[in-house]
Parts: sequence; C-alpha cells; structure tokens
Amino acid sequence: MSRQTSPSFATLVQEFFGPYMLQQRALSPRTVASYRDTFVLLLRYAEQVGLPAYNFSITDMTAKFLAGFLDHLETQRNNSVRSRNVRLAAVRSFLKFAARRDPANLAVIEQALAVPMKRFDRQLVGFLPREQILAVIDVPTDTWTGQRDRLLLTLMFNTGARVSEIIGVRVSDVVLGPTSSIRLNGKGRKQRSLPLWKSSAQAIRQWLQLNPQLRADAPLLPRRDGRSMTRANVAQRLALAVDAATARHPELKTARVSPHVIRHSTAMSLLQSGSDPCEIALWLGHESPSTTHMYVEADLAMKERALARLRPPEIKRARYRPPKALLEFLRSL
Repeated sequence: MSRQTSPSFATLVQEFFGPYMLQQRALSPRTVASYRDTFVLLLRYAEQVGLPAYNFSITDMTAKFLAGFLDHLETQRNNSVRSRNVRLAAVRSFLKFAARRDPANLAVIEQALAVPMKRFDRQLVGFLPREQILAVIDVPTDTWTGQRDRLLLTLMFNTGARVSEIIGVRVSDVVLGPTSSIRLNGKGRKQRSLPLWKSSAQAIRQWLQLNPQLRADAPLLPRRDGRSMTRANVAQRLALAVDAATARHPELKTARVSPHVIRHSTAMSLLQSGSDPCEIALWLGHESPSTTHMYVEADLAMKERALARLRPPEIKRARYRPPKALLEFLRSL
C-alpha cells in the first residue's frame, strides 16, 4: 500500500479559495478579496525572510513565522491592531481548513493556531452634533455633482449606511410612495430595509427627474461616467462638503470627519431621541446589539442627565488641620 502524501501549500490554498470559500461557504466577494490580500502579504513576507513562495510549505507556517508576519504588518506596514487581527483571522480560517486536509502536520498547525489576537484600546466613537451634520449636508450648490453629493450625504445620515452599502444602492432598491424606503445590502449578504424621511424621498424624486437615463439596475448615485462611486470618491466629496461648512461652523476645521463618522452621527441622533439600543442595532445592521453600547458610552449628554437625577450627598466639608509637628517642620524650612 502506497503512503498518502501531504498536499502542498499551493494545493491547500487553491482548494481553500476554490471549492471551500466560493462553493461550500459561498462567502461574499469582499471577504474573498480580504483573504486573498492577506495571503499575498504573507507570501511577500515569506520571500523577505528567505522562504520562496514557490517552495513554501505548511510546515513553514510555524508560530514563530506567523508572529513575525504579524509584527511585520504593524512595524513595517504601519497597520493598526485591528487590521493585524483581521489578517490573523484569515490565516486562522485557512489553518483550520488545512488541519482537516493535512492531519500529518497537525502539530505545526495547532501551534500556529495558538498565536493570539492582540488586545487594543477602544477609543470613544467620534460623531458630529446634529447642527454640524446638517451644515455639511446643506452646502449651497447648483451643479449636477453638488446635487448628487447632497443626496448622498442626506441618505447616509438618514440611514446610517456604511460606504459600501450606500454606493451599492441601485434605483430599484428605492421604493417611493406613501411610506418610502430604501434597501441596503450589508455585511454577510444581509439585507435590511429602512424608512426614508419625506424630504429624502422628495430629493430622490427630483434626482430621478433630473436623470431620466437611470434605469432600475443603475447605481442611484453614479459618477459622471455612469459607474458606481468608490470609497475614495465618497471620502473626497465629503471632505469638500466639510470644508464648505466650516464657514458656519469653524470647529469643523479641526474635526476628523470620515464617512463612518456620518454613520456614528446617525446612531447618536437615534440614541439621543430615545431609541432603544436594540432598535439602533437593527437600524445599523449590527450583528449583535452589544456593538451599539459604544454609542451609550460616548453620549456625554445622556450621562449628564443621569447625573442630574442623582442627588449629591449632603456632607459638611471639614477644614483640614495639620498636626502641630508638621507645622513646626514647615516653619523650620
């Protein structure tokens, strides 16, 4: 009986990205792209440490090698701890797959799987007060691009959508009627439908009248060439709107306003209006309501109201009187 040989690293990677990820798990293209980028970076690092990609094997994926790769991401590529953990999660998923296909190297794989995720400080979320976010949206404009940007920012604040969700909206995803709504395609292929303000619905009607060439399968907010906007497009247009709004709110000049800050601002507005954290989690498409607690932690106004309901203790303040020996010591200096 012939001995069964272990599959090569290249074979494992091809099976992982082919039948496993695309067919069996049916992961989204964004997830596949993220995992792909991780392995491109890993193999480039292997080349740097003297392990040619064409000859790389699963036995080279030791705990020491993996720890060195993660340190390389942080120190050489200046990746954040979050990004480092995302890359590690992709490698872990592959190693768990490889453990079932290559039990002969299970000991090496288990040691690599023991490399831990790295803890990091969680900062308070940044958001804009309602008056500032409205100033960013309400930038005077009469150009086609300016009207698109105003509708873009209005819908982002109305829905709290992620950038990937808002640029992926098609004309057919909008329902205009007595109760207007918009359908968003979120993470993990999860769809959610959100109501629109009457002003948002009216702005969409005017936009579609201005652009009758937009068909049902066309992007609702396209570029001039008709293709979907990119993340960079949205960030650039938002930066221009923030610059224009600094005339009314000079404090915006020093604020870091990203598309995700608009999402945080929507969540804070919902929270301050009395919405339950579970409702906000559903609105934003969070997988767990616990994610929404970060907005409760950042809401200083809510904490001030809670403090106002807490009566301060009625304690008479006593004057401190130092002992005579201390007074004599100080006078002697």
